[in-house]
Amino acid sequence: MSVAQTLDSNTATPTPPARSAGSGSRTHKIWSNMHDVCNLLRIPSGTFVGDDDQHFQHVQFKAGQRIHTAGQPFDMLYIVNCGFLKSVMIDEFGNEQILSFPMKGDLFGIDGIHTKKYTSEAVALSSCDIILIPFAKFAALGRTNPVLETALYGLMSRELIREQGMITMLGSLTVEARVARFLVSLSERFSAIGYSGKAFNLPMTRREIGNYLGVTLETASRTLSAFNELGLISVDQRSIYIHDINALKTLRRLPPSRARIEQQEKKAAAAAASSSEFIQVAPSAAMREQLAVV
Repeated sequence: MSVAQTLDSNTATPTPPARSAGSGSRTHKIWSNMHDVCNLLRIPSGTFVGDDDQHFQHVQFKAGQRIHTAGQPFDMLYIVNCGFLKSVMIDEFGNEQILSFPMKGDLFGIDGIHTKKYTSEAVALSSCDIILIPFAKFAALGRTNPVLETALYGLMSRELIREQGMITMLGSLTVEARVARFLVSLSERFSAIGYSGKAFNLPMTRREIGNYLGVTLETASRTLSAFNELGLISVDQRSIYIHDINALKTLRRLPPSRARIEQQEKKAAAAAASSSEFIQVAPSAAMREQLAVV
């Protein structure tokens, strides 16, 4: 069964089954109530007022699966409960342009509201758990809860502001600064959902980073390597550790290659000096032990 068929088969929302206190925990959660949804979207507690009898279904997707496609009739909003995705536009020649990388707590699918069709497609980058939000139901809840409606508009505005920031970045920053701000953005987003903002794995490939930032695969890889050489980050395949977030926030362009080489030589000299001090101390300690025995 295709993803579209799965969604179509669940247009009527059945009452979620009651679970006894002694029942075992499920591998995947299959329903969320309105308070769960508000918490996930980081909408302030107390925004939703009323009986919490609305339930929203979870659906799991594997890496590479499409949650929705461009041109598909719009009837659903989506919230990422866990996992990572990419939102992409595909032109008439089949060229892909990545628009965003939704992660936990992000709302997507809002591009379909205006034309009643999705203009982009969302693809899972990892195993994902997605909450399906029928738009008609959400709109009805907003009409009966003005504060909730305002919060929902705020969420949509947040996504638009993020996209505007991306457009500004592409138009005004150097390649190096784009990659630096991208890492800063990921760090801040991971921190916001309770993960480490310093050490994280990139859910996307170098090619996808380059596509998103408007640079080539080689440029994206070379820039990350340069940041590693400068000591701003440590890179191990997809693993990133940020050493100097402030430098990444203010970086405009990389220093000349010669300056980077000199900095590497200084670091190597400092490491060699530290190693030689250890070698000198270790024999003297052994000699003192021998003298004590004698």
